[in-house]
Amino acid sequence: MAAYLIRRLGGAALILLGVSLVTFFLLYVLPADPVRQIAGRSATPETVESIRRQLGLDQPFWVQYGRYLWNLLHLDLGRSYLQRSEVSELIWARLPPTLLLMAGAIACELALGLTMGVVAALRRGTAADNGLMIASFVGVSAPQFVVGLLMLYVFAVRLGWFPIGGYGTFAHLVLPSLTLGILGAGWYSRMMRSSMVEVLRQDFVRTARAKGLTRRRVILRHALPNAVLPVIAMIGIDIGIFMGGIVVVESVFGWPGIGQLAWQAIQRVDIPIIMGVTLVSAVAIVLGNLLADLVAPLIDPRIRLR
Repeated sequence: MAAYLIRRLGGAALILLGVSLVTFFLLYVLPADPVRQIAGRSATPETVESIRRQLGLDQPFWVQYGRYLWNLLHLDLGRSYLQRSEVSELIWARLPPTLLLMAGAIACELALGLTMGVVAALRRGTAADNGLMIASFVGVSAPQFVVGLLMLYVFAVRLGWFPIGGYGTFAHLVLPSLTLGILGAGWYSRMMRSSMVEVLRQDFVRTARAKGLTRRRVILRHALPNAVLPVIAMIGIDIGIFMGGIVVVESVFGWPGIGQLAWQAIQRVDIPIIMGVTLVSAVAIVLGNLLADLVAPLIDPRIRLR
């Protein structure tokens, strides 16, 4: 186990290094000039060049990247060009709302996905099965910004059940969580259906039925706990999917998380914030995958055998 962890952590370090290099290079060759954003439209060329020298943006790429890596080794993500605050402080302030949104999205996708998968498996080959699988396909395929706008229009504007945007109460959390969780619910419903169909064919299920147990007891006590194991082991991988959708969902609903912070930084070409959010997201994805690999054998012993 120790050797495995060392190998995985070493691989994670290389992945993070690659992410930082690629992101820094793309921002370096970006046509937009962050100095112009800082100086303003009325700034003279002398002022622009002075700001460029102060920020070190007049130096070659490898010099800038080397300085960034050196600061990163000291846990320094730099300072925002426009907000003049430490990037780590800005991200730390926005992290709790994002974690809350991710927790709500996981709850929504599990509740919807597992329920749809179980019902589809129990009614395999019927109209209900086909309808649920079509719904899961639509949920997986629909762009999240379209889903978010539809949620706002139907449940906030037309029906008035939830606030249009903002943060602070449970009502503010419902629509963003549903929007972010619908994608995962579609995947989980299909995965749960396949797992449930396979478990229902196992010998121990037939034995439980032969003993005279009720259908409900066979499903809840024997089939469902075994069918849900592979699904639970995959939750850690959802972090990567969530980090990709958080930028869109938080922007649509005005949720004050790191996704909204990243979107504002992209609009203003605030490179330190973009780099900081990208690296934090990469760390979350790597840790989520590592956690899934470590927890999966504990949840499903069949994985250890393979």
